Amino acid sequence: MTDHVASAQHGFAERYGRRPAGVWSAPGRVNLIGEHTDYNDGFVFPFAIDRRTTVALGDRDDRLVRVSSTFSPETVEAHLDTLTPDAVSGWAAYPLGVVWALGEFGADLEHVRGVDLHIESDVPVGAGLSSSAAIECAVALALDEHWGLGMDRPTLAKVGRLAENRAVGAPTGIMDQSASLLGEADSGVFLDCRSLDADVIPLGFAEAGLSLLVIDTRVSHTHATGGYAARRASCEAGARILGVESLRDVRVEDLDRARELLDDETFRRVRHVVTEDQRVLDTVRTLREQGPGAIGLLLDASHVSMRDDFEISVPELDLAVETAQAGGAVGARMTGGGFGGAAIALVGDALVPELRRRVEAAFAERGYREPAIFTVHAAQGARRDA
Repeated sequence: MTDHVASAQHGFAERYGRRPAGVWSAPGRVNLIGEHTDYNDGFVFPFAIDRRTTVALGDRDDRLVRVSSTFSPETVEAHLDTLTPDAVSGWAAYPLGVVWALGEFGADLEHVRGVDLHIESDVPVGAGLSSSAAIECAVALALDEHWGLGMDRPTLAKVGRLAENRAVGAPTGIMDQSASLLGEADSGVFLDCRSLDADVIPLGFAEAGLSLLVIDTRVSHTHATGGYAARRASCEAGARILGVESLRDVRVEDLDRARELLDDETFRRVRHVVTEDQRVLDTVRTLREQGPGAIGLLLDASHVSMRDDFEISVPELDLAVETAQAGGAVGARMTGGGFGGAAIALVGDALVPELRRRVEAAFAERGYREPAIFTVHAAQGARRDA
């Protein structure tokens, strides 16, 4: 039994006074490339990471759902007959929002018994590694299996997205939940966010002697606040003015025309999404044809686009990326929704210790908070653990 399973079982027993019926987990994710393209019906290429959120579940003989976690000393409860997305808040909005969203996707919640849930996680919160989707996907899979709902994983990804959009109030796309549910070891999930077709693509980092280094700036962000919503609104406005259903329908060769029709800020938002979609396609093709050592320039270009056109970087992220590039990284970029969070760097294994020292020294020199720096590996998606 792994440590995270034993810990979740122990935490459940401490909160509820009995052993759980089962334990499930789901990973966070790193987005290798494809930022803010998901809600524009575009392409993304994330992978599930070896940092997981674990949920222990036990049956009840009434209609209550209770949730506890290591995030908070409180236990929050809701009644299945009165649960709405507007009735939940705080951290509990993630698991309870999933319960409500399962009903919106056809689960017969009138004929199930309540449950007790206890949640633990080693996915860093606020780092852009999608700790929120890890909660949603672990809970969704646990309830789907425990209640015998029979939903497939793409549907459970939609459940998680709906919970995040309505119960949490974050206007995110479906990338994070798809990566958490569909991920496989040493592979990325190449996802078409319009059709929801997903291909699992081998990354080959280990074979190429490469590590994926995460540099968590510890500048916390939240998707439910203004910056993320404002970028999404700009994209929707751009699509409307250009007369397309979404920015997925705009090609790189259409950008000259777009520049004539859009104000400067909206144009730059559109240009980021359109060129980022192309970078995702180019990254997948390059991985298949040349291997991971050849994707560095695409990662670098993605960061420049997010910094200058989408304007979602912060000085700490820029410093992390620039220091990694100067220290010999194959490529580096910020990852996640922006306005804080983490950068990633694809680095030769032997360079990892020195690059870590360089970044820590650069942050200290600027007077920034010490970053958390660690490697991640592409891991299996959501699963039942016990």
